[in-house]
Amino acid sequence: MTEAVTPQSPLDPPPLQPEKPGAAARAITPEDIRDGAVVALLLGVAGLLLGLLWVWLAPRVQYVSNGEAVFLRSPESEARIASDGTFFLLALGLGVLSAVGTFLWRRSGGVPLVIGLAVGSVFGALVGWRFGLWLGPSSDLVAAAKKAGEGVPFDAPLELLAHGALLAWPMTAVLLHLGMTALWTPRDPDPEPVFAWSGSYQAPTTPPADATPSPPEAPRA
Repeated sequence: MTEAVTPQSPLDPPPLQPEKPGAAARAITPEDIRDGAVVALLLGVAGLLLGLLWVWLAPRVQYVSNGEAVFLRSPESEARIASDGTFFLLALGLGVLSAVGTFLWRRSGGVPLVIGLAVGSVFGALVGWRFGLWLGPSSDLVAAAKKAGEGVPFDAPLELLAHGALLAWPMTAVLLHLGMTALWTPRDPDPEPVFAWSGSYQAPTTPPADATPSPPEAPRA
């Protein structure tokens, strides 16, 4: 017994194509979480390098004491602004290095990797800021003035007046990494369609009206 099959009408919408195994969103694996944690830890440690370079390259602001008060040696000096600019440029460079290094290490990207990059960059910037303040000159101006002596200039402590510079590292790292992932991460090819559906209706062909029907064949003996 044969089962009747209803032919599909040309006006019916095409059936859904079978999903490709790689088309679905890739699930987050423990390896992805581990990679994100490793990136965050390494960038946090790299904050020590930021603080060290900031102390080494930032211009110095100098004070001088007259025995009763402490004054700026050069009130028109732009060293304070230059110190913020030095921190900003160093953080910007570390953000570029972080994004490129993370992308070259794991080209596939992933949410945990981006989160680890963002968290590690923020933590690294904070570590670099506080580590630079700790390595720099003492913040006790009275003790520093007494130690230097009257009329002898001494270095002022490092200060980061523009706290927005702390965002230079994480913003650069995340945006650059997302851009490289979107441009150079290989994509899976689209699945081939099951059939082609034009969406136009074609009427069945009928024989012309003046066509002469063929005579029936004579029965065989």
